[in-house]
Amino acid sequence: MSNELKIIFAGTPEFSTCPLQALVESRHQVCAVYTQPDRPAGRGRRLQPSPVKQLAQSHGIPVFQPETLKDPAVWAELGGFQADLMVVVAYGLILPPEVLSIPCLGCINIHASLLPRWRGAAPIQRAILAGDRETGITIIQMDAGLDTGDMLMRAPCAIEPDDTAGTLHDRLARLGAQTLLRALEAWLAGDVTPQPQDDGQACYAPKLSKAEACLEWRKPAEQLEREVRAFNPWPVSYTCLEGSRLRVWRACCLEGDASSPPGYVLKAGREGIDVATGKGVLRLLEVQPAGGKTMTAGEFLNARPLTAGTMLGE
Repeated sequence: MSNELKIIFAGTPEFSTCPLQALVESRHQVCAVYTQPDRPAGRGRRLQPSPVKQLAQSHGIPVFQPETLKDPAVWAELGGFQADLMVVVAYGLILPPEVLSIPCLGCINIHASLLPRWRGAAPIQRAILAGDRETGITIIQMDAGLDTGDMLMRAPCAIEPDDTAGTLHDRLARLGAQTLLRALEAWLAGDVTPQPQDDGQACYAPKLSKAEACLEWRKPAEQLEREVRAFNPWPVSYTCLEGSRLRVWRACCLEGDASSPPGYVLKAGREGIDVATGKGVLRLLEVQPAGGKTMTAGEFLNARPLTAGTMLGE
């Protein structure tokens, strides 16, 4: 096997750009990039190219954006590259068996969890929501299942107490790129033994929904604090204040329990807005009123004072 691989790269969001950049800077050749079609974005709803498309074009790599990979014409196109390997990172399209078998070494995927834990679309956020203290990157040989392929390499990553989905995303993106290159080197050297996943240990990480972001004050403060971190930067946790939506970007748990009903504002000051929950107290540190900008709780209270006894929630 040659030490220089001819690679097709498939990915779409920002998370995919780190490994693509790493491959571009390596000795391997990225002969084509596949990414989702341009989508409307912003207030003007103009078509916006994906981050992967923008990066590929900046390096002069041919970009392809099929609506589906179930088209025989797309299979013929992919086969024409005579690639050794296809690297898939958060592409967003299912690869049918016909595509998985096209590269001579098959297709590998960078997944943002320590498989078999958190298979599915939102592994970063689900790990934070569950209170996991560790996550990581797994490189797998893709098969027809959802993140079920044999594992080629795993790399752990601690989840810090103040990690948001955004900060953890960025660390895992860099770790994914590093682990991909290490896995390719080990594979070429014959030092990789694919390990099957234990399906009995698997759990599913479904896609996030905006409905999940509503803070239910009857939940324990510890769980609500994890939701705030997991839903930052999207879809962003929120509550209702006097009929208007108030987004919560940062929050922390306080020691002790409150005898007041869930959603009751216990105290509001420069340090934060303390809210009673089903168990414990949640302090809101950074909020965003409807139509306004993100600000500290103190800044918010300067413009809109709150008194103890105000109720949050619908």
